[in-house]
Amino acid sequence: MHFDEIEFAAIDFESSGFGSDGTDEPIQIGIATMRAGEIDRDTYLRQFISPQNDRPISDAARAVHRIDDAQLAGAPSLLSLWPQIRDALQGRVAVAHGAGTEKRFLRAFPLHGFKRWVDTLQLARTLLPDATSHSLGDLCRSLSLEDPIRTVCPGFDWHDALFDAVASLVLLRQLIRESGAENRAGELLSIS
Repeated sequence: MHFDEIEFAAIDFESSGFGSDGTDEPIQIGIATMRAGEIDRDTYLRQFISPQNDRPISDAARAVHRIDDAQLAGAPSLLSLWPQIRDALQGRVAVAHGAGTEKRFLRAFPLHGFKRWVDTLQLARTLLPDATSHSLGDLCRSLSLEDPIRTVCPGFDWHDALFDAVASLVLLRQLIRESGAENRAGELLSIS
């Protein structure tokens, strides 16, 4: 399957940070889509999320994503966003960088049916084993991908959920192109 034949939807969550009980909650979601190798600038989701347990954002998390409790005032619950999340991901291959967090938060929807995933962290480790860092930001900077990301997400920055979702798609596209695997992308990504 050729890369351009596959529709992708990248998802990213920012979280409250771990509390004393060892759990965290999503406080922002970003979803961006890509078809025929191009980011769809008209179809995206960027939304703050109200923590289910009114958990305050940890200082460590706030230092990373710069989201504060005031920004969450009046935000919808994750469960109320289900129709938008379902519509964005349904029928597309889900993409995330270090997909464990996204899969964990999507467990709130136990029958969601999103079975096809590409983890760009794992893909980058396979295709770029000698990279000095496999973090999303470091990979994008080393591959000179920040300008295309900022073109799609002007005014946003790293650790904004939409910015990171777009970065995952831009990185995925670059990894496939650099590996010369456009014509066998389905096989490389284990998508049938």
